[in-house]
Amino acid sequence: MSRQRTEPVFNRVEGLRLECGLTRQQLADAVGVHYQTIGYLERGEYSPSLLLALRIAEVLKREVGEIFSITPFDQNEERKKSDE
Repeated sequence: MSRQRTEPVFNRVEGLRLECGLTRQQLADAVGVHYQTIGYLERGEYSPSLLLALRIAEVLKREVGEIFSITPFDQNEERKKSDE
């Protein structure tokens, strides 16, 4: 068997969490994980399960595709949104 390289999952968790005024601990409590898991997600060191991604989307009041992607988010677009 060959080991397949895991594809990265890009996310906007940190920015959206901060927009909602939530700490890592608050988001973690709301979705039922340890606060360090949120940190790992935000740094791209961990890819969430589908269930966790759905829970995060629900708490952040966003669609999953607005938070997680298999392609990098456009940084210029992110800056424009944060300036509005």
